[in-house]
Amino acid sequence: MNTDLWKTILVAKQEKHKKLFLNYKNLCKFPHELLKDGGSEYLEHLYMKMNSLTTLPENLGEKLPNLTELYLHSNNISVIPEAIGTLVKLQSLDLSNNALAILCPEIGQLKSLRHLRLANNHLKFLPSEIGDLRELQTLDISTNCLTALPESLHLCFALQYLAADRNHLENLPRQLCMLPNLNELSVTSNCLKCLPQDLGRYPELQYVYVDNNFQLYGLPSYLYNKVIGHSGCGSSLKNEEVKLSFTHRQLTITVPDEIQTIGTENDTVPPLQEMVMRTIYKFYHTSKKAQGRHSNERKTKEALQRLPKNLHEELQNRHQ
Repeated sequence: MNTDLWKTILVAKQEKHKKLFLNYKNLCKFPHELLKDGGSEYLEHLYMKMNSLTTLPENLGEKLPNLTELYLHSNNISVIPEAIGTLVKLQSLDLSNNALAILCPEIGQLKSLRHLRLANNHLKFLPSEIGDLRELQTLDISTNCLTALPESLHLCFALQYLAADRNHLENLPRQLCMLPNLNELSVTSNCLKCLPQDLGRYPELQYVYVDNNFQLYGLPSYLYNKVIGHSGCGSSLKNEEVKLSFTHRQLTITVPDEIQTIGTENDTVPPLQEMVMRTIYKFYHTSKKAQGRHSNERKTKEALQRLPKNLHEELQNRHQ
């Protein structure tokens, strides 16, 4: 250990520092000096970004019992020891840009954890114990090798932000729709073919990003008034005209062209709710003029009655 690093750790222990910055120190091993002879129990925030660590010590929780934030972004960590579960006061854990292939089940023992960042690793699955993190608010698992998300995620009742971009997800668990506080969901650049029909049912979910899922052609009706990113969806065939649509039970409404084209900042573009209502209204009246008017009208009314209550009432008001 070089002299400067030794002095930094010694001063932090003697003066009972709550924060210690060990970023960019070319560390290949966790500094032994930090864990011996006491004095580190006052430490709450530990920053060790941009080093070359490959693992963590087994006695980390014993020696740093009051640690609330641990930042290990951009190391070479491939294994997290089971003892990670002993950091019972930990609220923020950043393991982004490492070499993790497996996340140990003991991660579920971090009952105080609020922010977990695991982006840019080699994870192929998440342990079901992640559902034990009832205080978790932020989960970033982007740029991994995930093919599915654990159904137990719906037990993370406090989750507000979920990012799973650039994985190999083919579908999302329907249980994801049960997260009452989820505000932002980003699953861009995956292999999604469809989304759960109940996605967006809770009003708290306002931002949904599904860009560059080339086989995704439809969106659930509950997303009609949300902020949606969907560029690159349904474009696996470059020469094929692509039409995104909203679906609700047996009714499918194509998203208007104005929504799918890029305009300028000076363009006046109605809200997505208004655009969908115009399309439904046009669909409703066109069906009346078609051959077999009574049969088509009856089927159309039956389909429209299955719309969400607020949509159905607004359509009736316009008709009057």
